[in-house]
Amino acid sequence: MSKVLLITGAGRGLGADIARQALAAGHQVVATGRDPERVLDALGGERDNLLATTLDITDPAAARRAVDAAVERFGRIDVLINNAANFYAGYFEEISDAQMRAQIETNLFGPMNVTHAVLPVMRAQRDGHVITLSSLAGVVGLEFCAAYAAAKFGVEGFMESLRYDVEPYGIRTTIVEPGFFRTELLVDASTTWAELSVDDYAERTAATRKVWESMNGRQAGDPAKLAAALLTIAGREQPPLRFVAGADAIESVAAKGRDLLAQAEASRELGGDLAHDDAA
Repeated sequence: MSKVLLITGAGRGLGADIARQALAAGHQVVATGRDPERVLDALGGERDNLLATTLDITDPAAARRAVDAAVERFGRIDVLINNAANFYAGYFEEISDAQMRAQIETNLFGPMNVTHAVLPVMRAQRDGHVITLSSLAGVVGLEFCAAYAAAKFGVEGFMESLRYDVEPYGIRTTIVEPGFFRTELLVDASTTWAELSVDDYAERTAATRKVWESMNGRQAGDPAKLAAALLTIAGREQPPLRFVAGADAIESVAAKGRDLLAQAEASRELGGDLAHDDAA
């Protein structure tokens, strides 16, 4: 069944893979990016079931304009895929305040802005599906990823709570937690390195940055296969609340789940009886 999909960050990487496969499957696609001409180039040019439109996800007004354009062209929005993101890499003390705020502005407030613009349309339809790309780093804290993990952990809380807000209106939600995929997250256009320098971290920073740079283009995950999986999820009447993508992510998230259970049990003796003595 044909759907109208609004995809952020569709000019390259995973977003472009999702858009290309959605178009090939006969869906109507609203493909957004900062440069709509680049989006068109990535997707093979104009066609009847494609609207390429400008969207800076950090701008709430731009999000509303993109949603208005989508509804004007296709009449509805069935699926929102919050894909656009970037990566500020470095140890916490070497990430500047401006960089930390920029990371959260894009990776947390960005999908919030677009979702906020889309929800009135989906509520009026009494139908819709919000899919937001989190990350393995949204579940498991990783070295050199304090800024990125802070934003993606925020995405997890936002989406888990949003579910309860919108379920009564026929709107489903899915959090996607990919591991390491060969997307363009580690290219220069998407990755920003810490701009501060602290002597204690200098040797580790140089070595860790070299490792991250060497990973680009060598990640195990195939973004085309991830795109196909996301379109399968978008087509389900009862999509999963959480989709962990990639064998590496599944193993790490499962291990985190076991760790959380163990930590909760270990807290029981000291933390389980902290109520007021007069509590019922």
